[in-house]
Amino acid sequence: MNKVLITGGAGFIGSNLADALLKQGDAVFVIDNYETGRIDNLTPQENLIILEGSIADADLVFKAFKDFQPDVVVHAAASYKDPENWIGDAETNAAGTAIIAKACKENNVKRLIYFQTALCYGVIPEEQPVTITHPLRPYESSYAISKTAGENYISLSELDFISFRLANAYGPRNLSGPLPTFFHRLSENKKCFCMETRRDFIFINDLVEVVLKAIAGQGESGYYHISSGSDFSIKELFDATIKAMNITLQEEVEIRPRNPDDAFTILLDPSKTNKTFDWEITTSLDTGVAAAINWYKEYGISQTFTHLKAE
Repeated sequence: MNKVLITGGAGFIGSNLADALLKQGDAVFVIDNYETGRIDNLTPQENLIILEGSIADADLVFKAFKDFQPDVVVHAAASYKDPENWIGDAETNAAGTAIIAKACKENNVKRLIYFQTALCYGVIPEEQPVTITHPLRPYESSYAISKTAGENYISLSELDFISFRLANAYGPRNLSGPLPTFFHRLSENKKCFCMETRRDFIFINDLVEVVLKAIAGQGESGYYHISSGSDFSIKELFDATIKAMNITLQEEVEIRPRNPDDAFTILLDPSKTNKTFDWEITTSLDTGVAAAINWYKEYGISQTFTHLKAE
């Protein structure tokens, strides 16, 4: 049995991972301040400890590590809901990650797993698909700047670490990005529009599968992509949404041309991850979207989030 501490464990990725770990018999300690996580994402059960608090609170973090003595730490906590909250982003994503890395060193954690944004490569990457050696250019958003600073602190720590740079993750419990926005607006009979862009979407179950392999010790320390290896138009995502919601529109959805500073596509090359972890996605876009829509219908959406400035 592994003892796994998950920061942001009540959020989208963290809670799905916690469920998978508990199912296989591991002990899980969650730290979450519920800024974007939901208390109903986690079901109280044996082998699960939940601590409400911020990773920017060094005293809270160091006490949690000392009490739980985790074998592995999965750092999923992040500030991202307000693109103008530079101070909050820096406190959580940069300083908070530095605190987590220090706590890992002090408590002899075997491995630290981190989630990095694909925006670390810039809003418009220099190549498609984006390889793991692409230059880092996180300058266009507070989120990317602070997340990349956190990644640098982890590298500086000399811990055994895996930094997963993520495509657009989606699925049950996801409250950011176009899918929950489409559902939210369509449920209220509001019009939607699609940007004329393409993105790389990764279903949460596929993401969790490769993270479990990293928790089990697979892979050398370093940087990896978690991505589908394919890109889809936002219109294709919208079509999958109305199909899952069983909606027939009276008129075609508006397709808006992309802004000059918006990438036509952001597609991450997953070949290193595929080879290292003997992994590839198995969930189709239609299947994944339907699973997400079923969750939205059951649990509802009160708000959605974006870490990019609104145009």
